[in-house]
Formats: sequence, C-alpha cells, structure tokens
Amino acid sequence: MTSTPAGAPGSPPGASPGGGLPDAARPVVEMSGISIEFPGVKALDGVDLRLFPGEVHALMGENGAGKSTLIKALTGVYGIDAGEIRVGGEARLFSGPGEAQAAGVATVYQEVNLCENLTVAENIMLGNEPRRLGAIDWRRTRRQAAEHLATMGLDIDPASSLGSHSIAVQQLVAISRAMVVDAKVLILDEPTSSLDADEVARLFTVVRQLRERDVAILFVSHFIEQVYEISDRMTVLRNGARVGEYLTAEITRAELVSRMIGRTMEVLDDLQVRTEHTVDAAQGQVPFVRAVGLGRRGGVQPFDLDVFPGEVVGLAGLLGSGRTELARLLAGADRADSGTVEVKGAPARWRTPRGAIAHKIAFSSEDRKAEGVVGDLTVRENIVLGMQAERGWLRRLPGRQVDEIVDRYVKALNIRPANPDALLRNLSGGNQQKVLLARWLATAPELLLLDEPTRGIDVGAKAEIQRLVADLAGRGMAVVFISAELEEVLRLSHRVAVMRDREKVGELTNTSDFGIDDVVELIASGGDR
Repeated sequence: MTSTPAGAPGSPPGASPGGGLPDAARPVVEMSGISIEFPGVKALDGVDLRLFPGEVHALMGENGAGKSTLIKALTGVYGIDAGEIRVGGEARLFSGPGEAQAAGVATVYQEVNLCENLTVAENIMLGNEPRRLGAIDWRRTRRQAAEHLATMGLDIDPASSLGSHSIAVQQLVAISRAMVVDAKVLILDEPTSSLDADEVARLFTVVRQLRERDVAILFVSHFIEQVYEISDRMTVLRNGARVGEYLTAEITRAELVSRMIGRTMEVLDDLQVRTEHTVDAAQGQVPFVRAVGLGRRGGVQPFDLDVFPGEVVGLAGLLGSGRTELARLLAGADRADSGTVEVKGAPARWRTPRGAIAHKIAFSSEDRKAEGVVGDLTVRENIVLGMQAERGWLRRLPGRQVDEIVDRYVKALNIRPANPDALLRNLSGGNQQKVLLARWLATAPELLLLDEPTRGIDVGAKAEIQRLVADLAGRGMAVVFISAELEEVLRLSHRVAVMRDREKVGELTNTSDFGIDDVVELIASGGDR
C-alpha cells in the first residue's frame, strides 16, 4: 500500500495541497517496500513507514504483525530482502544498533538494556565519556550526566547505582542516554508496560518535551488509550503488511482495532462485556487446593486460599503487592516456611515446580523470557518441554505422540505461524505466550496458575487467551489468574483475592453488582487490618 499523499487526510503538518512538502515536513525516516523473510515465516511484506520531525508516531498491530521486525530492520539488527531505508534523505542500511545510533536513530526497549551494576552517570555517558589526557574525566562525566537528567526532569544522584532506582526511572535514564548522541529519531518499544499511571504521566511529559525539540518519536504500545493520549499519527500493520497510515485524531478506537485484527468488532465487544459466571462452590465441595497460613518471610505474609475445580480466582493488587509471590509458593517456585497445603482434601507438600506438576499444578510465569520459553528451541520442543520433564529426560516421548500434541495445541491456540519447526525467538510475544500456555496445558493440569498471561500482547491475542481461560474453567479446571488490569481480573474471575503490601487483605465474590471501585476500596483500606 502506498503512503497517503500529501494534502490528503494523514498528511504531516506543513504539507501543501499541491503535494510539495517544505523541508521541515520532509520525513526524517522513510522506509519503502520493506520485506523480510525468515525460514517458514514471511515477517514483512512490502511495508512502508515514514517518521516526521516533531511528531509522535504510533506503530500499531497485533503480536506477529511485524512491528518489532520493522524496528529491527531500521536499526540494522535484521537485513532486509527488499525495499529501501532513507534517513535524513540519504539511503542507509545500518550494520547494527550502534551504527544506527551514531546516525541519530536511538532505541529504548521494553526490557531496559542498561547495566544495573553501574552508576546512573556511567550508563548515560557510556561510550561518550569526556576525557582528559586520554583518561575518563569522571567529574565532567557526572556533571554532563546531571545536565542530561535535568532535561528529563530527573533529580537523582548521577553517582547512584542504576539498580537502586525504579523501572520508570531506568526508562528515563535510557532515554537520557539516547539523547547524549543528539538523537533525531527515538524509538520507544513498549516503554510503559511495567509503569503505573503516575510513572506513565512522567514519561509522557518527557516525550512531549522531546517532540517540541523536533525529535521524531516512534511509539510502540498495546495500550490503546495511551496511544490516543500521546501520538499524532499512526501506522497499522497486520500479518506483516501495512494496512495504512492515519492521523490519530481521525481514526476512532473501534476503527483502529478493526484494522489491527482484520475482523469485526465482535472481539472488542467480547472484551468489554464481563462474563457472568455461574460456578457454585456448593457447601461441602472439596477445593482442589486449600492453602492455610501459607507464607514466606520476605515474600508474602501467611494467607488462606481455596481454589475449587471449575473456578477462576483472580489476584488483584498494585505492583509489588505480593500477587506473584503468592502464586510462586503454590507452584513450588519458592519454598514456603509456614503453613500447610491440601490437594483434593489430602495433605500435600512440594518444594519444586516439578513436585507441583506431579500434583497436577502448572505455573506460567510473568517473565516468559527468563522463566518460560526457550528462544533457541522450536515451537514443537517448547510445547513438549513440560511433558518431557515430567516423564524424565531418559524416557523420550514417542514421536507420534509429540506430533499429535503439538498439532492439537497449535490449532487450538491459533499459534502463528502454524509451523512447529519455527524457532520460538522468531515468533511474536503474543504467540510465544500461547506456546507457553500450550506447554502447561499439555501436562493436563488440574490447577493452572497464570501470572500476567496477557501482558504486552495485542487485543486479539488477549481476547483469545481470555476465552481460553473461561473455557478451561468451564471444563472443570481450577485457575488462579493474575493481571495488573483490574477490568481483566473482574471479567474472568468468580472470586477475587485482594493483595496489598504482600498480604492478602480480603476476598470478594464477583457478582453482577461488583465492580472495580470495590477492589480499589479494599486495596486502599487494607481490609480489616
């Protein structure tokens, strides 16, 4: 699809109706007809993208649409099979992110790629330290770092350790580092995924300041409301192809989602309407798992929790409230030092995730990269990893059984591309998450612990995973569901356990008159403490 012509809807500020663009309105980055193919995967197919000075440009699309691949093509991580990249009007093919940054194209990734063991100043000035007589002048280094921090609105000690600061501050430090080289283009890849509302507001203040300095900003996010708050223009990708370029003010949220997913608005309606659950935890029914006084010093205060077959129990609370720590105790990822656990009414004990799996308890970690998927293995190998670990490494799974299981879950979860021999690292984040879910479903668990299963994935994949959770519960599986999005917790859960300051402070039944305000009030009050 060709770019929207100047003067038509979607033209940059300053474009003339006759099609001429003044110098200030010419794109600082122009990617034309970009195509990239991996073995078994057509990642990009003739994609166009243009970035203008002084604009925030959102790159939108489902997981697997090609957003990350396009960024990596621009910054030289991937070579392109076809097309042209122009930066500042000059045709460029960078050999890597370092060369791209030297040309004024800087990237800040979702996982902050800084060195936590170094000081803030060392991170900001790394590779650009002022020198005197051939040696680094540390006093000037800290002073210049402080000046860059000031432009970000950060009043922190440049000599402090980066690891002592929050993720939000580290994000701003990463932007400060990018601006040391006077970047003309700043790429922000999911910069708000781990930030709270106040931290997002702080980041957006900095983004607006950079926009006023004529920096072109490419903003990638799955948070649609944030995209509408900060962006001027957007490009939508779907299945590796460009759908179109739009002024943010001229496309509705419904139209955006429809273009992203290529389907009707039914999927959006599904997300907006909370399912009315009908599970009846009848008097006398035995919970699948019952935790009494379970806790861990430094992790989570002792708590009681019942989870019944066919029930989704949501864990709600702010970041750091202890949701993950609770799930890790149930999963055997951390060892409890107090309390007891029963499974189907019988005393049980396990000290490792493998022990939990033996009791038909599976845990999908929020950190899918470090504790979940293995990027250098194929989709097939990742899916059967849990089953093979349960069986033992010396007793290989029969090939026919592996093929049947993999084929079943690739189809059931709509994993794309549907190629079991594709390396997992070449799949999008949402499809990697589906592979991780397939792995644990293949072990036939009776309790599934899901920690942030929809974080950082698009609206279509999120709807598919939510429907899967509801379907699993409908077929009798017990589920513990953790999400930072309270609406998502309420949409899926029969009961909601509320966490605050690493303590369970209350439990609420999800009825038709129950809402977010009830959860927020409980978090704020701390229950009956």
